[in-house]
Amino acid sequence: MRAVISVIGRDTVGILAAVSGECAKYNINVTDVTQSILQDMFVMVMLIDITEMTIPLTGLADRLDALGAEKRLSIRVMHEDIFNAMHNI
Repeated sequence: MRAVISVIGRDTVGILAAVSGECAKYNINVTDVTQSILQDMFVMVMLIDITEMTIPLTGLADRLDALGAEKRLSIRVMHEDIFNAMHNI
């Protein structure tokens, strides 16, 4: 099973490390990352493998939301099935 994490906010040092570190805490493997800096805005999309995840997806969403609030970022996680359904409409 996979999920998608999106991150948007002002560019600062350590965003990728913070988000991937949070994933590592719960045995989540980051399988693909794309990121861009658009002027001073940081945009990142991560594809993660949640097969061996040790926290419910809703719990991960809460943890990433808290991390986003701490770092002044918008961080969202969405199960791959929902992501695919939204983009097939």
